[in-house]
Amino acid sequence: MPLRAIRADGILPEEPLAIDAALVERWLVRFLADELVRRRGIRTAVVGLSGGVDSAVTAYLCARALGPENLICVRMPYATSSRASLDHAAMVIADLGCRERTIEITGAVDGYLQFEPDADGRRRGNVMARTRMLVLFDLSQRYGGLPIGTGNKSERLLGYFTWHADDAPPLNPLGDLFKTQVWALARQLGVSREIVEKAPTADLVEGLTDEGELGITYQRADPILAYLLLGYRDQTLHRAGFTYAEVQLVRRRLESTHWKRHLPTTAMLTNTAINEFYLRPVDY
Repeated sequence: MPLRAIRADGILPEEPLAIDAALVERWLVRFLADELVRRRGIRTAVVGLSGGVDSAVTAYLCARALGPENLICVRMPYATSSRASLDHAAMVIADLGCRERTIEITGAVDGYLQFEPDADGRRRGNVMARTRMLVLFDLSQRYGGLPIGTGNKSERLLGYFTWHADDAPPLNPLGDLFKTQVWALARQLGVSREIVEKAPTADLVEGLTDEGELGITYQRADPILAYLLLGYRDQTLHRAGFTYAEVQLVRRRLESTHWKRHLPTTAMLTNTAINEFYLRPVDY
């Protein structure tokens, strides 16, 4: 939903993240049905189900848009994955009555990492994320479906995702919703409180949470991001109660990860360069 316009008196608008969750649900269900069935002629969605709130919300939306019989939820645990994550994913599958697959990725990931035994946690996590995306695209080919993205706006703006992994699916219903808005939508959809209220984690490195790695909570980061996008200055946000350290942390991540939110940059040689000049009419 659009944020409020900047007030002439320079005072920050209240509740910049407030949404009509019921309206958002209807809009996103229609978006998925329209983009999958009408535009692409595809009736099956494939969702990587991590046990977290983002993938759970995506699964609920797909089930409403296409019917649970046309939704395939895929659990892709690694050896160090949390047992709770698997259990939470199972709760979503049971509640929706959708189709499911469980693909253990340990062998595939370790098959590569045996050649890079000194890889740190970040590199190992990136390999896991990209392996999971390989599985989703391959299963989509098998079942005649399309992989559906689960990344939210907060992660995308903060650059907190693996490039060419979390952002790879061609459709993303949550990409314009901040994390705190996803939580509101999850409650509207009836996602279990146990999933909604647990600490967000990518479940790539044992014990690591999103907010622990980012150094700020989503409850603080989301409004800062919203106000920065509206054009407010750091000083204004500080007067509104955010510390300079918080604002600078968020702004630094926002500005330093801009490249991750774009397709590969094309060296233009003609005036028909794809993604630079050539776009389908709906893209304008």
